[in-house]
Amino acid sequence: MLGAGIVSEVFDARGQGLPLFDFALCTDRPGRVRTDVGLPLVVEHGLDRLASADLVIALPWADFRTPPAPAVLDALTAAHGRGALVAAHCVGAFALAAAGLLDGRRATTHWRFAGLLAERHPDVTVDPDALYVDEGSVATGAGAAAGFDLCLHLLRREYGATTANAIARDLVLPSHRDGGQAQYLTTPVPEDSQDERLSGVLDWAREHLHEPLPVAELARRALMSRRSFARRFAASTGTTPHAWLLGLRLSRAEELLETTDLPVEEIARAVGFGSAAVLRAQFVRRRGVPPRSYRRAFARTVG
Repeated sequence: MLGAGIVSEVFDARGQGLPLFDFALCTDRPGRVRTDVGLPLVVEHGLDRLASADLVIALPWADFRTPPAPAVLDALTAAHGRGALVAAHCVGAFALAAAGLLDGRRATTHWRFAGLLAERHPDVTVDPDALYVDEGSVATGAGAAAGFDLCLHLLRREYGATTANAIARDLVLPSHRDGGQAQYLTTPVPEDSQDERLSGVLDWAREHLHEPLPVAELARRALMSRRSFARRFAASTGTTPHAWLLGLRLSRAEELLETTDLPVEEIARAVGFGSAAVLRAQFVRRRGVPPRSYRRAFARTVG
């Protein structure tokens, strides 16, 4: 039920300048579907609905250890074959793996079942730590609420940062978490004064992206040694200060490319990359396209 709720919330028809998604739930046996919370869900559409879908997301189901019906696997394979983006949330990855769509690719699932996925499908490179893995025409996401991260990533990829951020704000969610961020954190909620100091430093860094922001300076502001700061940062965020800053700078650069006419050189300085050449190199490496190509693709989403 959580998985169905996540995708229906993200791909709701909001209007207000946002994309009007044609969202539907489908199954191989339309009708009343029992859910894990005891409430029945009426699914009107059969697998024929997949024949025209641009995006197909396989949701988790209770009996995921048993492969889906052949008709489901055939429908997933056919959708992928005609060019649809096929994704999976949580143990929905087992359906994609059973269809052979993950063979030779990286994938993730709920950390609790990553070992089982790797054992049953040795041709799949399973990353048990990633929030989501994007392999182009196939994407997989981790369990539970990480489904939001997968969906927002797909929105960002297809519609740009402005659209993804607007929907994230509507859902009161972080606008972006990098796919390589850890699924499970030992200290996910601030527990002491050190975490309060860390939170304050991160807020300060967001407002000073145009500055170099070396780790030593962040640690000094948090009143910690550099080593203690790095350790506390990883425990609280699941990533390194460098990776966090890089993701933040790229996200801010995306927004400026979409929503302003600022020259790329000026945007590079505003987000802390220093020069257009550095921004371009990071953009090509992380987003697959240079900044100007990104602007041409997504500037139309403004307004």
